[in-house]
Amino acid sequence: MSFTYAIREGLSGFQRAKLAAVGSILTITVALLLLGLFYVTSVNTSRILDNLRSKVEMEAFIEEPVSNLRLGELRRVISSIEGIDHVYFVSKEEAAKIFKQEFGEDINSVLDFNPLPPSYKIYLKEEYRSAEKAEIIAQKIRTMQGVDNVIYRKDMLEFLENRSKTLSSLGLVFGALIGLSSIFLVSNTIRLTIFAKRKAIQTMKLVGASRSFVRAPFLIEGILQGIVGGTIASGILYYIVSFVIAFISRELADFIHIEVIFYFAVIVIGGILGLLGSTISVRKFIGDTVVN
Repeated sequence: MSFTYAIREGLSGFQRAKLAAVGSILTITVALLLLGLFYVTSVNTSRILDNLRSKVEMEAFIEEPVSNLRLGELRRVISSIEGIDHVYFVSKEEAAKIFKQEFGEDINSVLDFNPLPPSYKIYLKEEYRSAEKAEIIAQKIRTMQGVDNVIYRKDMLEFLENRSKTLSSLGLVFGALIGLSSIFLVSNTIRLTIFAKRKAIQTMKLVGASRSFVRAPFLIEGILQGIVGGTIASGILYYIVSFVIAFISRELADFIHIEVIFYFAVIVIGGILGLLGSTISVRKFIGDTVVN
């Protein structure tokens, strides 16, 4: 089978069903545009959530009085717990400075003494920044002799986790619905093209054309429709992202980072959707009507 023939026949399908082809391309464009926007939003939202999660720290308050030797032992034991990235010691004096920065009052002048205990600020590794894993670590530290209490923003971690799960679920449902609608439209367009060429297909059957010979132009037509739709969607997405970055603050702009490969991926996905849609049609409408 001539590849040139298949390409030429695939392109001719645009001429035979212009309105349907344009509708199919527009559907794929809109679908990929919506999917792309959702992807960009969800990925960058996840990046912001991860950044917020990384700022959630755990703090272990030490019982007083405590010796320097015991402080060193506690630091070594805490640092050895699986999931802990690093530990930072906060002395009573440093705790007083932090209090003054946050509340504008000198704790020593207010109470004539410093009631703030020494503590260890504990930072978790990325894969352990979840409410469940953080609680396991907190419980281990609470059982250590010399540790008075361990606090951290458990509510914040649970909130961030719930938002991440919701975002992922919406992405799966949203993507599946739009993807299926695109495949259906492409399939319908190819069906119309097959109907327009039904006499030519019957002629090919009589002269002994193979099934692959007949199917190839329709598959290529579907792929081309998908690629065109993907290219248009990719261009629109690029300008939307560029426009948004230009009009937001530098701090937020730092979180919006889209790799160039993403735009090529949109085009490839468009071609795949077109191929799937055309495959459904040729299997259904060019089944046993053409001999092997």
